[in-house]
Amino acid sequence: MGNIRAIVIGFCGWAAVMGGGSGAHAEGTPALRHVGAVPLPGVSGRIDHLAIDVDNQRLFVAALGNGSVEVIDLRAGTRSRSVKGLKEPQGLIYLPSLRKAVVASGGGSVVSFDDGAPPKTDTLAALADADNVRFDSGAGRLYVGYGGGALAVFDQAHMRRLGDIKLPGHPEAFALHSSTAALYVNVPATKSIVVVDRLKGRVVSTITLKSVEGNYPMALDEAGDRLFVGTRKPARVVILEARNTQVIGSFPCVADADDLFYDGVRDRVYVTGGAGFVDVFDASEAGKHLRLAHVATAPGARTSLWVPELRRLFVAVPRQGSADASIEIFEAPELP
Repeated sequence: MGNIRAIVIGFCGWAAVMGGGSGAHAEGTPALRHVGAVPLPGVSGRIDHLAIDVDNQRLFVAALGNGSVEVIDLRAGTRSRSVKGLKEPQGLIYLPSLRKAVVASGGGSVVSFDDGAPPKTDTLAALADADNVRFDSGAGRLYVGYGGGALAVFDQAHMRRLGDIKLPGHPEAFALHSSTAALYVNVPATKSIVVVDRLKGRVVSTITLKSVEGNYPMALDEAGDRLFVGTRKPARVVILEARNTQVIGSFPCVADADDLFYDGVRDRVYVTGGAGFVDVFDASEAGKHLRLAHVATAPGARTSLWVPELRRLFVAVPRQGSADASIEIFEAPELP
C-alpha cells in the first residue's frame, strides 16, 4: 500500500482499516478497499481540493502549500504534469467542454489552464481568498466562493465574471440543486447554512446550526432530499431536509473533516478528516447511520474526491517526514 501501509501499521493497526464489527465486514466485503497510490515527490505542504476529468482519466490536485496543481494520469498511475506558479491553490474544477481546469487560489486569483504543452494560463479575476468552485452545467455558470462573504458568478462560454452573490461570511463548501434554483452554502463564521436562489442571485433563507460549529464540508442527496453537513466542533455529520431546511439528525464522525460525499448508488456517506481517517456510513433508513468503516490514512489527510463513475475515493496525503506526499486510492464494492 505504499506510504499509507507504514502509517496504518505504525499507529493504528490493520483492524482500523476495515473498521471491524459491522455487518458489511462480517460478510467479507469491505466498505472501501485500498487499491493503489500515486506518489507526489517534491510536493510539500498542505494539499487542498481535487477535481476529475473522467473521460481522460485525469485527477487534478490543488497542492496549496506547494503553489501548484498536480495532474495525475490515472491509467498510468503516475503524475503527468505539474502546473506551477500558483499562489495557494485551493478549489478547482475541470470543464470538459472547454478542456480547461479552473483554479481558485487563496492568494487572490481565479485562473484557468488548458491542455496545451505547456499549458496556457489565463487570469479570470482577482478575488481575495478564492476557495471552493462549483459548476452549474444546466445554466453554464461557474460559482467561486471568496473573500469575507461572496460567491462570484462566471459565464462558462466566455469565462467572464457576471457578478456576485453576497453572503454573511466567507463561504466554505456549497452544493447546487440540479432541479431547483437552490444553492446551499456553509458559512462557518456565522455557524449557518444559507440558501441562495440562483435565479434571484441572493440569499433567501438561513439555517442557524445549534450546538455545533465549524461547518466546512457538505454533500447533497437530491433523490432523498437530504443535505449532509460536516462540523468540527464537535466532529459530527448533521442531516437536514433539503427543501424545508430542517435538521433531522446527526451522528459522530472523524475529526477535522474537510470533505464529505454522498454515494447515491450504495446510499453511503464518506467523510475524510485531518485526524487521519476516512469514515464510511450507511445512510439508508434501515442503516441508522451505522459506521461501516474507519479507514486509517495519515494526519492532515483531510481532503478527498469521490468519483462515482470509477467507484473510487481519492485521498490526498501530505508529505510526512521523509515520506512523499501521495494520492491514496480506495475502491467501493460493486453492487451484486
